[in-house]
Amino acid sequence: MKLVGDSISDQEAISSLTGARADWIPGRPEIIAEKQKRLQRALSFLDDGLKNHFAFEERVLPPLLGELFMRAIALEHWEISKGIDEAKSLATDIKLEGLNRDELLSKESHIQQVISNIGQLVEDHAAREEVILGMAERALREK
Repeated sequence: MKLVGDSISDQEAISSLTGARADWIPGRPEIIAEKQKRLQRALSFLDDGLKNHFAFEERVLPPLLGELFMRAIALEHWEISKGIDEAKSLATDIKLEGLNRDELLSKESHIQQVISNIGQLVEDHAAREEVILGMAERALREK
C-alpha cells in the first residue's frame, strides 16, 4: 500500500493545484502570458503524476479491494483526469490579450474556479481512498 503514493500522492496533487490557483490571480496584463505558461506547466506535471499514480493503484489494488471498490476508484480517477484535461485545454486555448479589465477578471475567475473544482475532486477522492486503504490495512493486520 505504501507504494501507491510513490508517483505523486493525492496530497501533492492538491498542493500543486493550490499553488497554481494562488499564482493565477488578477494582475497586470504584461505578466498574464507568463502566468498562463506556469499554469500550463503545473497542469501538465499534475496530469502526468496523477496518471502514473492512478495506473499504479488500478494495477496493484484490485486483489486487495475487489471489483466494486476498484470500479468506484477508477470512475473517480476518470472524473479527475477529465477535469484536468478540460483545465489544460482552457489554459492553452484561452486568449487573454486585448481583454479589458472586467473581461480579464472574468476569465481569471473562471480559471480559478476550474482549478478549485479539480482540487476539490482530488481532495474528496483522497479522503475516500484514505478510509478504504485504512480499512484494508487494518483487515490485513488482523489476518
